[in-house]
Amino acid sequence: MIKNIRFFVLTVLLTAPLSLFANFDFNNNCLNAYRSIFELKLGNARAYISTEKKQHPNNSIVPLLENYVDYFTILTSESKRDFDRLKGNKADRLDRISDDDKNSPYYLYAQAEINLQWALIRGRFGEYFNAAMEVKRANSLLQANAKKFPDFHLNLKGLGLINAVLGNLPDGALKTALSTFGIKGDLQNGLNMFETLANNLPKSSYEPFYAEVVFYYAYVLTDVAHSPAAYSKTMKYTERIADTSLLKSYLQSYVCIKNSHSDQAISILSKRPEGGVYQPFPYLDYLEGVARLNKLDLSAESHFKRFIQTNKGVNFIKDANIHLGWISLLRGDKGSYNIFANKAISSGYTYMEKDKQAKNDASGEAPNLDLLQARLLFDGGYLSRALQILSDKSASNFSSTKDKIEYSYRLGRILDDLGKDDQALSAYQATIALGRNQKYYFAANAAVQTGKIYEKKKNIAKAKEAFNLAISMKNHEYENSIESQAKAGLKRID
Repeated sequence: MIKNIRFFVLTVLLTAPLSLFANFDFNNNCLNAYRSIFELKLGNARAYISTEKKQHPNNSIVPLLENYVDYFTILTSESKRDFDRLKGNKADRLDRISDDDKNSPYYLYAQAEINLQWALIRGRFGEYFNAAMEVKRANSLLQANAKKFPDFHLNLKGLGLINAVLGNLPDGALKTALSTFGIKGDLQNGLNMFETLANNLPKSSYEPFYAEVVFYYAYVLTDVAHSPAAYSKTMKYTERIADTSLLKSYLQSYVCIKNSHSDQAISILSKRPEGGVYQPFPYLDYLEGVARLNKLDLSAESHFKRFIQTNKGVNFIKDANIHLGWISLLRGDKGSYNIFANKAISSGYTYMEKDKQAKNDASGEAPNLDLLQARLLFDGGYLSRALQILSDKSASNFSSTKDKIEYSYRLGRILDDLGKDDQALSAYQATIALGRNQKYYFAANAAVQTGKIYEKKKNIAKAKEAFNLAISMKNHEYENSIESQAKAGLKRID
């Protein structure tokens, strides 16, 4: 996308004060507002912004800061009402910036950031065409800014995000919309940009932007690239962020849970900063519920219930309810399971893959208890306990086709993470043989995991075969996510 950006050049811009440009003035008020935003102290941020508007009404950094506040208000609330209420602010902010100093590197950058933030938010609420338009605008603005100010390193933040997300975007409405504009990305290029910023910003006058870079880098590593380095790099780069940052608690706990470090996630969440100064963030209760249930700790129930009671958003409601159903099953209460399963079907929305899967799970038969426990323990990183549950069983111990497929799949995943490659491959092949024509995701993901094992073994032909097999399977759960992982695997080995 941007071919010759000089990642490691130290120029005047890297040592110049942030307030170098008169009408784009990152003065103390603005820096305090920005830091407050990335600690999720949005009330404090609004107060600093209000003071700045009174003292310097023409400062065009203010519209960008106001947009950050809206962005994190919606991100933490997941509220469609907040989204609909706040999205009308975008046009006015862009108008205020567009009349300002065109010779400042912040002129195009601020406009690009506002477009990109709204694109990310719209994607959470299914407004894919508008999101694609905003990505297109942001991309054009950042490319123009990179040509005009090649040593303004903040360009790499937005370009890195666009490259990474577009370089590994699964088939779907957003990818279709973006393809009409001819926009493509490169995942590795995007990752390189973030790595450059994460390493170099602390050495420069742009250090205040570090937390934002790490925020997006952790997202790309975990949810876009599905990188095995996501956990180690996130923990490394978040270490220097202040413990007073609620965003730090979120990033660390989220990445821990996604990478099977549930005990660490629980510890982080139990110590997270609290108080009225912080933005309400019900999703953190959901995360703690997930982490606790992954070790079969049924106290998770209170966290899921608190999430449902305090959450004003549209996402993860179905998933929280199916988790409450599983807790009921683990207690031997099938009646309560049915109540929560019905809620998982009827309440909430399906913008997120997690909620789609929760609805699918709730619409079928109640899960087998052994498979459910093995699934949860595996997700939490408790591999020995998970293997112990399945070690004395075989597919013949399960009556339904779904359970037979899931047994082989769960066993394969556990053996895979234990480093028992040959046994894992055998379990994956059994999963594929029985499940490749079924609607469940087990076979397709088993093919992806098979590809990763062969990739690790440097058996490129077998890896390609497995990744292509995963792509060829259609009309199953998590299809977009699994296909994107398979395509990323093919890119790596090519």
